[in-house]
Amino acid sequence: MRSLHRFTEPKAFLTQAEPFLRAKEVENALMLGICESARFDDSCYLATVEEDQGVVACALRTPPHGALLTRADRQALELLASDLADKYQDLSAVAGPEPAVGDFARLWAARTGVAAGPAMRMRVFEARRVVQPRLPAGTFRAATEADLPTVSRWAAAFIDEAGLDEPSDPDDVARERIRESSLFIWEDEQPVSMAAWAGRTGRMVRINYVYTPPEHRGRGYASACVASLTQQLLNEGFAQCCLYTDLANPTSNKIYQAIGYRPVCDAAEYNLGAG
Repeated sequence: MRSLHRFTEPKAFLTQAEPFLRAKEVENALMLGICESARFDDSCYLATVEEDQGVVACALRTPPHGALLTRADRQALELLASDLADKYQDLSAVAGPEPAVGDFARLWAARTGVAAGPAMRMRVFEARRVVQPRLPAGTFRAATEADLPTVSRWAAAFIDEAGLDEPSDPDDVARERIRESSLFIWEDEQPVSMAAWAGRTGRMVRINYVYTPPEHRGRGYASACVASLTQQLLNEGFAQCCLYTDLANPTSNKIYQAIGYRPVCDAAEYNLGAG
């Protein structure tokens, strides 16, 4: 018999859900990272679906972001859709691995009468070792306060190009990443590319905010920056790094695989036509 359990704070949620999430750690990297780093209050949502042998699905939401799901079967998705509808009057988006996220979007559309459709189709990759690319001119370094005007512009451009549901101000994002030493630059006489890490969870860390401005693309800067950051993180003791790519961008999918990233699963974000 399936049952749904809500939690009010991430520690209690992880006590129950972590073994399930760690079983597919890369696939669930984003959910694990959010539980480790996000601030939770009464507006947030944390839930597991369980049966006799334990957890079979999870979901969370930290408004104003959409909901995030794990892999789940139809019965679990129906329970989560019903409970999320009880919690929220509307829901703008949902993300997670395919096919579960697409099935949830269709269930939500049937329940609410709103249109639902894919906003972005993604692939999740992991790297346990780096295949060193042929490095372009330049050096890899941590971003500093002096880089703030540049990386703030780049953060805004990245959010815009990726079509992200990102309510934070790009200046705040850049400043916070510099403060926590999680943002890095490839510099060739001037900054030409950036990459960051986020969501350190146990033996895994996620790469994000990979961006090269148009005038510097096609020269290998992004490959060098991501390869250097990945190697640095593996050298620090992480067993693997992971990242998400937009399947509509074949260039990024190609360059990541060339430096040692391997596909794990497909994921997607769906607009739910509300909020």
